[in-house]
Amino acid sequence: MAIATIVLGAVFSVTGLIIWLIIGLIAGFIASRVMGAGGYGLVGDIIVGLIGAFLGGLLANLLIPDANFGLIGSIIVAIIGACILIAILRAVTGGRSRRKL
Repeated sequence: MAIATIVLGAVFSVTGLIIWLIIGLIAGFIASRVMGAGGYGLVGDIIVGLIGAFLGGLLANLLIPDANFGLIGSIIVAIIGACILIAILRAVTGGRSRRKL
C-alpha cells in the first residue's frame, strides 16, 4: 500500500490530478450531451470522461504517433473517447437508460 502511494504521489501532483478531474468532467458532460445520454451525474461524468480520455488518447496515439494536442486538443480527444465509450456501453447494455424518478 505504501509503495502504491509513493508511486502515485511521484506520478501525480495535486494540481495535475485536479486538472485531470476537470478535463474528465468537461469531456464526460459534453459527451453525454452529444450522445443524448442525459448525463450521469457529477461522479459519473468524471468517470466517463477519464476513461474516455484514456481511450481517446490510445486511439489518437495509434492514428497520430508523437502528437502534442495541447489543452484544447486533449479535451477534444477526451470527448471523442467518451463518446466512443458511451456508444460501447449502449451496445453492451442494449440501449437501456436510467429510470426517471
